[in-house]
Amino acid sequence: MKTRSAAALSPLNGICPYYTMYPLEFPLRVLHRHARARDVVLDPFCGRGTTNLAARILGLSTFGIDSSPIAVAIAQAKLAQATVKQLLAAARKILRTEDDVLDMPHGEFWNLAYHPETLRTLCRLRQGLLRSCESDTRRLLRAIVLGALHGPLTQRKPAYFSNQCPRTFAPKPKYAAKFWRTRNFAPPRVDALEIIERRACRYLEDQPLSVPGRIVRGDSRHCFSFGEIPTVSWVVTSPPYYGMRTYIPDQWLRHWFLGGPSEVMYRFKKQLRHTSPQDFVNDLIAVWRNVAKICKPSARLVIRFGGINDRKQQPLKLLKSSLHESGWHVQTALRAGDANDGKRQARQFVRVREEPIAEYDVYAVWKG
Repeated sequence: MKTRSAAALSPLNGICPYYTMYPLEFPLRVLHRHARARDVVLDPFCGRGTTNLAARILGLSTFGIDSSPIAVAIAQAKLAQATVKQLLAAARKILRTEDDVLDMPHGEFWNLAYHPETLRTLCRLRQGLLRSCESDTRRLLRAIVLGALHGPLTQRKPAYFSNQCPRTFAPKPKYAAKFWRTRNFAPPRVDALEIIERRACRYLEDQPLSVPGRIVRGDSRHCFSFGEIPTVSWVVTSPPYYGMRTYIPDQWLRHWFLGGPSEVMYRFKKQLRHTSPQDFVNDLIAVWRNVAKICKPSARLVIRFGGINDRKQQPLKLLKSSLHESGWHVQTALRAGDANDGKRQARQFVRVREEPIAEYDVYAVWKG
């Protein structure tokens, strides 16, 4: 496959930023070279659905599991299909019918983060999407709003609903409020529907054809999370690196839009244990064993894995240990660069003057 940017491969890939991700080109390259037309592709740590979108581009059935509601909402949009006209009609219907907002957040952060009219519009959209979000159109609308929920101020037409913010992760309330106060930054008054329309025109261009598949919220350590997934031939994934456990706190504003609390929630139990290297490995073993139960003989497992600097462990050693203990046969491990090479999981955690830890692509086969 010729080298092309993710945006050229599918604009849909950029519908909502999410810093824990690998490039779309990675699963595309693996599946394009080796997968067959009727193969089913699984990602048990699907994150924002990069593997699932790659499978869709190639016309392959695909399924994904993730414990994060933010990840699931974004990944579901990667398998959805709708027109800009349908999406805007859905947004207008919600704003027309959800006039009585029952749950408006209050406090200094919210007063400084969003213009009052913008916040009310967001709350109406939130309320309507929480009532019903099973259609492709509403799932795409939800992901577009999540992607525009916070980001930088621009001199041209506004691209985000918020005051000055990072786009990939939500700022903590006290820090953000102090930042805005000391700089006299006021939340912009924006046309929410105009932002939604511009983003929809960008991300819904050249959508791949629909494929059979589903994204479910679940915990891959438990076998019941795999209950509705058919037999698979390919598993392409990237588990959280050992020590990375702040997915929900770092995405707390998007979590709020999906029905979570209006303050940062620091504890989230449905994730791999990071209490010790052995606990982490044991949880991975449970996942690989569950995956194997729905795999065809000679199914392939491809894993991108690395580490972060504040956990002095050998990532490749941890991963290989989990695979050997779960019955998968490692065929090869190839160095895949590090967090400085594009948008990688560990990039968010690289400290100044520290070299990022190398990442690897590990290929294994199931011979059960």
